[in-house]
Amino acid sequence: MLHCGAEKSRLGNFTAKTLAQALEKIPAAPDSWMRFIGFGAEELCFTYRQVYDQARQRAAHLTQAGLRKGDRLVLMTSEAHEFVMSFLGCVMAGIIPAPISPPMMAKGSESLAPAAARIVQDAEAKVLLTTESSKAFADQILARSNGETRLLTMETAFAEPALPFDLPSIDPDDICFLQYTSGSTTLPRGVMVSHGNLMANMRGFMGERGMNPGPEDVGVSWLPLYHDMGLIGFILGPLVYIGPIVVLATSAFARDPRIWLKALHNYRGTITYAPNFAYAQVVKRLRDSDLENLDLSCVRIAGCGAEPIQAATLRSFAERLAPTGFRAEAFLPSYGMAEATLAISLHTPGTPMHTEFINADELKRGNAVPATEGNLREIMSCGFPLAEHQLDIVSESGESLPERHVGEIVFSGPSVTQGYFQNPEASAAAWRAGRLHTGDMGYLAGGELYVCGRSKELIIIRGANYYPQDIEWAVRDVPGIKRGNVVAFSVQEGMDERLVMVVEAEPREDAESLRQAIRVKIMETIGLEVYRVVLAPGGTLQRTTSGKLQRRKMKQLFEQGEIAEL
Repeated sequence: MLHCGAEKSRLGNFTAKTLAQALEKIPAAPDSWMRFIGFGAEELCFTYRQVYDQARQRAAHLTQAGLRKGDRLVLMTSEAHEFVMSFLGCVMAGIIPAPISPPMMAKGSESLAPAAARIVQDAEAKVLLTTESSKAFADQILARSNGETRLLTMETAFAEPALPFDLPSIDPDDICFLQYTSGSTTLPRGVMVSHGNLMANMRGFMGERGMNPGPEDVGVSWLPLYHDMGLIGFILGPLVYIGPIVVLATSAFARDPRIWLKALHNYRGTITYAPNFAYAQVVKRLRDSDLENLDLSCVRIAGCGAEPIQAATLRSFAERLAPTGFRAEAFLPSYGMAEATLAISLHTPGTPMHTEFINADELKRGNAVPATEGNLREIMSCGFPLAEHQLDIVSESGESLPERHVGEIVFSGPSVTQGYFQNPEASAAAWRAGRLHTGDMGYLAGGELYVCGRSKELIIIRGANYYPQDIEWAVRDVPGIKRGNVVAFSVQEGMDERLVMVVEAEPREDAESLRQAIRVKIMETIGLEVYRVVLAPGGTLQRTTSGKLQRRKMKQLFEQGEIAEL
C-alpha cells in the first residue's frame, strides 16, 4: 500500500495482442494506481507495479495448486482488490476465470446457490476460488454441483511465498475469461471472450474515436466487477492504458448512491459510467444540502449503457447537478453486450447527446419517421460503431435494410466473441457467418445507431439481463399455478423497466396469497421485484402453432388492458 499521489502517465499497451502481454509491460511503466474503497470507507491503494507483482504471485500459486492453462476457475468475492489480483493471476497463468456474483447478504443465500452451482457445472470448473467470508456460501454451491470442483480460499491459497514459475505462451485466440450472462438460473450461458476480442474492444472504446483518456484522467466506478462493464471498462481498460482508477464498493453505492458523486468530487474523477437506473437513483436521493461544496466540473465523461437509456433521466440528472458544474455534454450514451465483449457503439465524446422524436405508429410498422406532433416516442442515439467494426440492420430474412428502417442489429468485427461455452445450439442462433445477431431492434440514421426494442424478449432491469424462460421456470412448482402456463416480460413504467408475470390459475379466494407467493419466489431465486402479477383464467396465454409462448403478444395485450384477470 502507499499514498496515491504518484505521477500519472499514458503509455498505452495497445500494441499488445493479448491482455497477458499488456500486463507484462506494466512493470516498465511509470507508476499509476488503483485505489479500492470498501463498504466501510476503508481504503487500499496499489501502484500498477504492485498489482502486477501480486497477480504474478497468484498465478504461481494457482499453478502450484495443480491448475493448468485452459482450466476453468470460478471466482467469487465481494472484495474488489482480491477480485482484481486473483482475476489477473488467472490471466497470467492462462487459467480461464468465470466471475460470479458474491452473496450480498446471508439471508436468502440458500436460494441463490443453485444458480451459482449451475455455472460451476457448466464451466466444468476445477476450482471455486473465494474468501473465508464467503466460504459458507461456497460450500452450499459445491454441495449442489457435481462434486468435482475444489474449494480454495484466497487467505489459504496465497498465504505462503510463491515458487518461481514460467508464464505460459498465450495467443490472441485463447479464451481470456467466461462472462456469464445475468439471471441465468436454469440455462447458464458463458460468453467466451478471447484475448484478441478483449484487446480489440478496448482499442475501440478507449482509442481516439472513443474515450481517448489523457494524462489528467481519473476513472471512478462502483460497478460490480463480475459484470463486463465494471470489469473491462474500469479495471482492464485502465490497466492497459496505465490510468489511475478509484473503485468503490458496489454495496456502498446500493446503500447510498450519493457516495458516487462524493468520490468524483474528492478524487477529481473525470471518467465514470453507470446504467440508466443509477442516474435516476441519484436524482431521487439527492437533497439540496448535498449540492453544497460539491464540484463535478471535473467530469469529462459520464457514460450510460447496459440497459435502455431514457433521455428524460439524463436530462433530470444534468439539471439537478448543474449547480455543481456538471455539464450535460459529459454524457456518453452507448450500446453493447457481453457477446460483443463489451461496447458496440459510442456517442461522440464532448458533444451534446442526440435524441429523435419518432412517430410511434410508424415505428410499429418498422419505419423511423421523425415527427413533431402526434403519438411520439423519443429515442436516444447510441452513437457510431467502434473503429474497426461494422453495424448492419437486417430484416427477418437477413437482408440489409436502408437507413430509418427498423430491423435486427447485427455487429461484426474483431470484438465479436467466440460463442457460448459448450452451448453450440445457442451459439449457432446468435453467431452467423462471423456476425453477431444481437436480437435487439434498431435503426441507423446518419450512421448513428438508435436502439428501439428487443426482439429476443430479453428482460433488462437495472443493467442486468434476465431470460424470461428462467423467471418462468422459477415459479413452476408454486402451488396454484398451472405448470408451464406462465409468461414473463418487462414494461416501461415511468423511467424504469418493471417485471410483469401473467399466470394461468384456477379461480380462488386467496388470489392475493398466490400473487405474494410468486413475488417471494422470484425475489428469492432471481433477486427481482415483480411489478404486477396477473392471475388469468386458463387459455389466456397466446401460443404459436407449435406451442411456444408468444411473450411479445402477451406484453401487447397487457399494455392494451386486454387480459382478463381473476
